[in-house]
Amino acid sequence: MFMPSISRSKHLSTLRLLLEQFPVVAMIGPRQAGKTTLARQLAEGETSHFFDLEDPRDAARLASPMLALESLTGLVVLDEI
Repeated sequence: MFMPSISRSKHLSTLRLLLEQFPVVAMIGPRQAGKTTLARQLAEGETSHFFDLEDPRDAARLASPMLALESLTGLVVLDEI
């Protein structure tokens, strides 16, 4: 099935500006609105760490958040939180 690409450049710019001002930025919205896709696009080309909390392995890693997150640098994405 062909899925047309949706331009998210305005949303990406807004997120980048927010991340310059705040250490934590949350995206909320309805299911299937493109939040995960937007987060993955934001993380492209940067030092980033992506945790999908619907993945049992990632959920287990974050059972001790200080151990999992303390040494990380760059962008940290917690998806499906």
